[in-house]
Amino acid sequence: MTSPELPAEVRRFILTSVPSVPYLEALLLLRAEPSRSWDAVQLARRLYVPERSGTELVQLLRDSGTAAAEGDAVRYAPTAELAELLDRVAQAYATDLLTVTELIHSRIDRRAQRFADAFRFRKE
Repeated sequence: MTSPELPAEVRRFILTSVPSVPYLEALLLLRAEPSRSWDAVQLARRLYVPERSGTELVQLLRDSGTAAAEGDAVRYAPTAELAELLDRVAQAYATDLLTVTELIHSRIDRRAQRFADAFRFRKE
């Protein structure tokens, strides 16, 4: 059984705005509990990542416009338009986890390859 293609706007958002699977999971966690504030420690524990990663995720969420800062914590606070898109992203992740995670990893793999290519020895 083949999965349907991701909607173009979901695919574009993932490729341009989702740096990692833990970031997406943090974003979806905030979305699931929009009235709750999450600090780095809580986020790290819930996502089973190191606390340092939790700190990075909090900063990324603040910077992305999807979360509002509340002291050292963040709370889900996207614009209405972004919230609609994130609803579609959440649906895609829930129904086609493999495709979404492969897309995120393909983005990471392409960046790593470009970095590696910069150090490739070339005859001139």
